This record gives sequence, C-alpha cells and structure tokens, in this order.
Amino acid sequence: MKFSKLLLIMLLFANTFMFSQNINQFDANGKRHGIWKKHFRGTQVIRYEGAFSHGKEMGLFKFYKNIRKKAVLSATKLFNDTNNIADVKFLASNGKVISEGQMHGKAYIGTWKYYQKNSNVLLILEHYNDKGLLDGERLVNYSSGKIAEKQNYKAGKLEGASVWYSEKNIVLKEFMYVNGELHGISKFYDPKGNLITEGAYKRDKKHGIWKYYQNGELIDEKDFTYKPKYIKKTP
Repeated sequence: MKFSKLLLIMLLFANTFMFSQNINQFDANGKRHGIWKKHFRGTQVIRYEGAFSHGKEMGLFKFYKNIRKKAVLSATKLFNDTNNIADVKFLASNGKVISEGQMHGKAYIGTWKYYQKNSNVLLILEHYNDKGLLDGERLVNYSSGKIAEKQNYKAGKLEGASVWYSEKNIVLKEFMYVNGELHGISKFYDPKGNLITEGAYKRDKKHGIWKYYQNGELIDEKDFTYKPKYIKKTP
C-alpha cells in the first residue's frame, strides 16, 4: 500500500514537471509557441495566459489584476487564425463587462461599447477607423439609456455638430466643429429649451456678435470681432 501511494505521488510529480516544461516555450525561430503563462514579478499571481502558434496569438487570452495577492480576471482577448484582430472585453472586479469591441494590436477599431456601472445599459457608443482613431458618431447616454451627448468625429477630431441633451430630450447646447476646433454657430438653452445665448466661434475663439436672452427677449449683445490694436502702416 505504501509503495502504491509513493508511486502515485511520483507519477503526479512527473506529470506536473512535464506539463511545466511545456509552457513558455519557443519554436526553432525563437518565436513563442504553445501555452504561455506569466506571473506578476516576484509572485505566483498569474498576469496572463494564452497560446501562441509560432509567435501569433491564438484563441482566448486572459489577463488578470493582482488584487490582494489574488488573480482577478480583468480582460479577455479572442484571436482568430487569419489576422491580429481580437474580440476584446474589459471586466470589472465582479466580472461585469465594462466595455467590449475589437482591437488590432493595441489600437481600438470598429464599434466599441461601454456600459453603465450598475446595469447593462449602454453608457458610450464609439466608432474607430482602421488606424485606431475615432471616426463617425459618438453617443453618451444617461443611466436611463436616453442620449446625453451626440458628437461626430473624423480621423480622431471633432467634426460637424455636437449636441447635448437633458434627460427629457431637450437640447441644452449645440456646437459646430471643423477639424477639431469650435467653428460656426453655437447655442445654449435653459432646461425648458428656451434659447439663452447664441453666437459664433472662429477657430476655437468667440467671433462676431453674441446675443443673450432672458424669457425669450434679447437683453444683451457683445461683439467679439477681432480688432488688431496696431495697424501696419504702408511705406
């Protein structure tokens, strides 16, 4: 009986040793190949785990946080066989999905969804181009799911109309952007939707006549037209 127990222990140790020798390996060209696991420096807390095929990530990778010397899953990346694009999810410590979308290397691409802290209602919806830059409509929602902000991006810069809403779907602010700068008519409204301020921006600065209202009546105007202090004299 004692011999049988000793043999069993030896077999288990041998299997564990053989398994440990089969992880974190390189192929003949020095590329990572097979199962890989890494730990946080100086600990036995796992940092990530996944599999490589001759240097390329394959299948599901898991990434962890070190919380009180315990590995807590913080992200997953699911790779395919044909390219370096991965389906990605970021997770809260309780396992709830915080955000999800696709990544190409370290760049966000395509549609990304961010969720409210205490529900699965969308908080933010973004779109990225293949260079990892915001491109297209970006929405921010209230916890109810109603739109709070609506913006447009082109190659990572604000472009066109940006609008802010109250939870009652009343417009509160309207801005116009060109190439990432405020440029064009802007309007501000009170919570009831009454216009209180309007004017224009030119290259991120107030420009021209700005008008101010109260109870629907014009009460003030200010001229922000640029007027140079010094006029260059021609010889």
